[in-house]
Amino acid sequence: MKKIVFAGMFGLLLTGCSGGEQKDLAAEAARTFYDSLLSGGYEHFVDGFDRRDSIPLSYRSQLVTNAKQYVYGLKEKHGAVEAVRIVRSKRDSVAGTTNVFLMLCFSDSLKEEIVVRMTEKEGVWKMK
Repeated sequence: MKKIVFAGMFGLLLTGCSGGEQKDLAAEAARTFYDSLLSGGYEHFVDGFDRRDSIPLSYRSQLVTNAKQYVYGLKEKHGAVEAVRIVRSKRDSVAGTTNVFLMLCFSDSLKEEIVVRMTEKEGVWKMK
């Protein structure tokens, strides 16, 4: 009888631990925004910010220009960005945000780690 109970508990343990890792939606969203930025999707990148609806059009235009200048500066210093990789993410349950650590891999072999603070609003992850 003990063997049957043990086998049943072991089966439940295996079932509970299977199913693979849950996708880190905050990290995926951050990488998507940075992939878009680095491929020229400046508007999409700016739209990825939390509270973008309350930004005046003139300020939004400045944010788009700043995004273009940022990418231009990166390309001038290091060449093209070959990859954006997710390093890790860390949830801050008190602040209700997630810090996503991304690695920008440049064509000159330099790597730069950046932190993107993400917040979830109605099931959608946005940059803070």
